[in-house]
Amino acid sequence: MSKKTLKVTLVKSPVGTRGTHRATVLGLGLKKINQVRELEDTPAVRGMINKVSYLVRVQ
Repeated sequence: MSKKTLKVTLVKSPVGTRGTHRATVLGLGLKKINQVRELEDTPAVRGMINKVSYLVRVQ
């Protein structure tokens, strides 16, 4: 059984946002604009994406 994944792209800079949101973006492994990470689809990852949904795009 293959694990489901999500492709997350950082589309907006976290500069000027709350510190917790910057930490969440780093927790997702995103450091540069347009950087893409493929992450496992878990409730924890979904919660992190939901928290910074205005900074990232999910495919």
